[in-house]
Amino acid sequence: MAVQTALSTRKSRLPLMVGVFVALACCTISAVSIWRELSARTADLRSAEVDVANMARSLMQHAEDSIELSEAILLGLVARIENAGTSEPAVQLMQAFLEARGATLGRIRGLFVYDYNGNWLATTEKVQTRSLNNSDRTYFQHHRANDDRKTYVGDPVRSRSGGQWIITVSRRFNKPDGSFGGVVLATLDAAYFTRFYNQYDLGPNGSVALLNTRGVLLARSRDDGQLVGRDMSDTALFRQRLNEARSALYYFVSPIDGLQRISAYRASERYPLVLLATEAEMDVLARWRSGVAIRTGVTLSLVFALAIVGFYLVRQFAARQRMAAAMAAQEADFRLLAETSSDMVTRIGLDELLRYVSPSAGRIVGWDASQLEGTPALAGVHAEDIARVRALVSDLRTGAQIEGRVAYRTRHRERGEVWLESCLRVTRDSATGSVDSVVAVSRDMTEHKDLQDRLADLAATDALTRLANRRTFDERFSAEWENAGASKSCLSIVMVDVDHFKSYNDSYGHDTGDSCLQSVARALKSVVHRPHDLVARYGGEEFVVLLPNTDPAGCAAVAQQLHDAIAALRVPHIGNPSIGRVSISLGGATAIPGQGATMAAMVKAADAALYVAKRAGRNQFYMAPRLGLAA
Repeated sequence: MAVQTALSTRKSRLPLMVGVFVALACCTISAVSIWRELSARTADLRSAEVDVANMARSLMQHAEDSIELSEAILLGLVARIENAGTSEPAVQLMQAFLEARGATLGRIRGLFVYDYNGNWLATTEKVQTRSLNNSDRTYFQHHRANDDRKTYVGDPVRSRSGGQWIITVSRRFNKPDGSFGGVVLATLDAAYFTRFYNQYDLGPNGSVALLNTRGVLLARSRDDGQLVGRDMSDTALFRQRLNEARSALYYFVSPIDGLQRISAYRASERYPLVLLATEAEMDVLARWRSGVAIRTGVTLSLVFALAIVGFYLVRQFAARQRMAAAMAAQEADFRLLAETSSDMVTRIGLDELLRYVSPSAGRIVGWDASQLEGTPALAGVHAEDIARVRALVSDLRTGAQIEGRVAYRTRHRERGEVWLESCLRVTRDSATGSVDSVVAVSRDMTEHKDLQDRLADLAATDALTRLANRRTFDERFSAEWENAGASKSCLSIVMVDVDHFKSYNDSYGHDTGDSCLQSVARALKSVVHRPHDLVARYGGEEFVVLLPNTDPAGCAAVAQQLHDAIAALRVPHIGNPSIGRVSISLGGATAIPGQGATMAAMVKAADAALYVAKRAGRNQFYMAPRLGLAA
């Protein structure tokens, strides 16, 4: 009687227990959905941050290259003028030289020479120079007032020869007695940068802006010339952020269009330039916003359906006994379905022997059903997978789980090793309700597994160089950082950049440039032999070498080997004026995690060291000051 009372009490509480379970399930689904949406939103923003940061770095390099090209031409003009003077014959020769030079200027709009009074002496423009004077220009007044010989990048002005907005790059030349002799000027069309920036897709409202450090806008994407010359010095970028860091990510409301923007800025190390790349937050989150309504509707529908199922579940308990009586009939149906299924269906007894095997076993594993029945169910499972499969079967037999899914390798009678995916579920005795066997439905997924492995390899490898890609490097760098922190050992990286690679592409073509990068990648890979070392393509012509358990001396030694390996290639490069062959610049950094260093600081230090090597003349290695090492 007491037992019956206890059973009756338990049954009376069952609806409440089911209701609590359904409520918890609904709350869990809702919470997971909210978490997923917030995570997706954060992921979209993080991806946009990476995009604008990479864009800022790349386009700043382009701007620096443009100024550097102008500077190189101006240096030659200054030397020519100071040697030949500004006499009438010399000016005529200079004019002829500029006219011949004008066709090869590329991105440079024009070249100009002014005497000490600002009168035009010579130019690449097809204008009459005798009546023109530029002594009122800011760049002219700057050079006349300052006796330094540095290149001056001025504010944008309207061209007197063409009327368009131009960016001025100028230098002073002197008379033989050292006094002010005049100015040589190279101009760059602001519209050239606008067209170049318009090639990059930063969304419907994204933008790229080039400014000087005085806060004057030099060029901007999506601009017809209305914004050039605008003073932006009162924005937070110039009032605060440039004083804190030379490059960074930040969010701001644009003073031009009022949109909230995700932005990355980068200040040039060589010239008074700032590159600002932005994406509108509304554009970045547009796809997320359009999907969140659909996904929320689906989630609410699921929760509503779950509530209805919970309601009907209580009613289903009343029919449980009738269902138990029908299980015997269902056994026959099971066999009928199993024997007509293309998947292999097996029933595993509590002693782990096969009690039933469907006829499709011959196609799946190569043995007939009659040959398998009565044999151990796990006999052919691969040694590396047996523990995992046995643990799942054991949990099912003991009732710890009622169903499960597992992928594993097993023997095929003719093909050797194959991959199977099995869905397993327990069956219960109709009288006692206890587990009496496990039913497994297995299918051959060998081809699917091979495809997964190939896709995983493609996801981790740079398609051009076959080196590890940026994503793989970031993952390995994070893992090795943790290992080095745990063992208190040194971790080093070497940033590698192919010198004057843009010039290489311009000279030989992009196909040859790709072949050059492949040769460089093979040479770098040939130097690194330790199992945990990694050579990866960091982006463009930039590579990175990860060297765990390597101190500064070891880092420098590897860098020298990398340098020598590239030198040994002896690949011709007419755009590398110092040696006439392909060369690399290298920057190294070493840190001990947990001693004041961070991964970001280490990458920044190596990148800064690389730029030191490049500014020092390229084709060399520079080691950054040590990070996180005890004094």
